[in-house]
Amino acid sequence: MNVAVLLLLGLGLLEAEGRCFFSRSQDHCVCYNLSQESLSSIIQCLAATVVEFRGGELERYVAFPISDLDPSTTEMLGSLVIRKIIFGDLLVPEILLAQVLRFFSYTQVQELVFENCIFKGRGNWAEMASNDLPILSLRFHNVTSAPLTGREQDFSSLSSWLETLQELAVTGSHVTSLPCSMGRLFRALRSLDVAQNSLGDESLMPTFCEGAFPQLQVLSLQCNNLTSYHSVCESMQLLRELQHLDLSQNKLMADPSSSCQWPVALRIFNLSDNGLDEVLTPLPPSLEVLDVSCNHLHAVDISLSSLKKLFLSQNMLQAAPSIRDYPMLDTLHLDNNSITELPWDEVKLLGHLRDVTAAGNPYNCSCSGARGVQALAGLVHLGQGWPQDYKCHSPPRCQGRLVKDVLVSVLQCNSAAVIAPVCIALILLGVAGT
Repeated sequence: MNVAVLLLLGLGLLEAEGRCFFSRSQDHCVCYNLSQESLSSIIQCLAATVVEFRGGELERYVAFPISDLDPSTTEMLGSLVIRKIIFGDLLVPEILLAQVLRFFSYTQVQELVFENCIFKGRGNWAEMASNDLPILSLRFHNVTSAPLTGREQDFSSLSSWLETLQELAVTGSHVTSLPCSMGRLFRALRSLDVAQNSLGDESLMPTFCEGAFPQLQVLSLQCNNLTSYHSVCESMQLLRELQHLDLSQNKLMADPSSSCQWPVALRIFNLSDNGLDEVLTPLPPSLEVLDVSCNHLHAVDISLSSLKKLFLSQNMLQAAPSIRDYPMLDTLHLDNNSITELPWDEVKLLGHLRDVTAAGNPYNCSCSGARGVQALAGLVHLGQGWPQDYKCHSPPRCQGRLVKDVLVSVLQCNSAAVIAPVCIALILLGVAGT
C-alpha cells in the first residue's frame, strides 16, 4: 500500500506505538497514534463503516511526493465499505490535505469529520478544480485555521464539490463571520450548523447575502452573540426555503417597533434559553413547533392556529396556557414551572393531546390540584416523569407526597355536590310528612 493510500486513510504516524480497535457490533474502528510498526492493525478497519483516527502529526509528510494511484489501488478504494471518517486531535498541514483530499473521489466516504484539529498554513487547491467528491456531509468542531476571508480562490477551486455538499457544520471554532462568496458556492446545502461560535448581529446580513445558501432548510445559530431579534429576522429574509431555525442560548431582546416577517416556510423555531420575560413577536406565521423552554416566562399570550408542539418547560408559569388558542396542538411540555393546579376545563382539553408533561411543579393537593392531575393521568400518558416527579407542595399535610397517592374527598372538595342533594331530600321528606 503506497504512501498516498496511507495518507488518504488519515494516518497520524508517531514514534510511539499505537493500535486500532474494531467493534464489529457497531461497525466502528478507532485508531490511536498509529505507527509504522503497528500499521498492520489498520487492516481490521477495512471492514468498518466508520473509521476514526485519534492523535498524531502529519507535518513530516508534507514533502513526500504523492503520485496518482494505479488502477488496482483505485479499485481497492472503491470496494471499501467505509462511509464516515473522523480525524481527531491532529495537526493537519493544509498543503498536505489539499494533495490527499482528491483521492477521496475513488471512495464511497459520504461524511468527513474533523474534531480538535489545527489546520496549518495554506494549501494549493488548484488540483481539486475538476474533482467531484462523494462526501455529502462535512463537519468541523473545535478547529483552528487561517481566517476564511480573502480565500475566494481556494473555495472557487473546490466549487465542483462544494456545490453538491448537503450538510456543513462548523461548531465551537470561534467563527465571527462567513464570507458571502463562500455561501454562494453551497448551492445544494440543506443544513448549516454554526453553533457555539462568535457570530454577532452585524455579521449575519453579509453571511446570508443574495445568492448564498439558496436551498438551506435547517440553520443552527445556537450559542452565539446574538441580541437583536429584529436584526436576526431581517438577515433571514433571503433564505426562502428555511424550515428549521435554532436561536437557542443567545441573549435575544424584543424590538417593539419591529414589523419584520420571517420566511413563510419556517416551521420549527427554537428560542429556548434566551433569558426571555415574554415570547418575542412577531413569530413565523406558519409555525408548527415552538420551543421557548428555559426562559423567564410568567405567561404565554400568543395565538398560533398552525402550532402542533409547544415546549414551555423550566419557566415561571403559574398556569397552563389555554390550548383553545392552538387547535392543532398535539404536544405540550410544562415541566418545572410554578403551576399549582390544572383546572378541570383545561384538563378535558389537554386529554385530547398525544404528549403532555407537567412534572416538577409545586402542586396544591388540597382539592382541584390533585384531582386535575389525577384525571389527566387517566386520559393521557404523562411521560417518564409520572408518577415519581409529580409531588404535592401544599397543603402541609400533603407536602412531599406523590399526587397519585392523594385521596380526594368529594365532601371536602365539592361540598355543594353533597349538601344540595341532602337539602332536597330533607325538603321532600318534610313535604311528604305534611
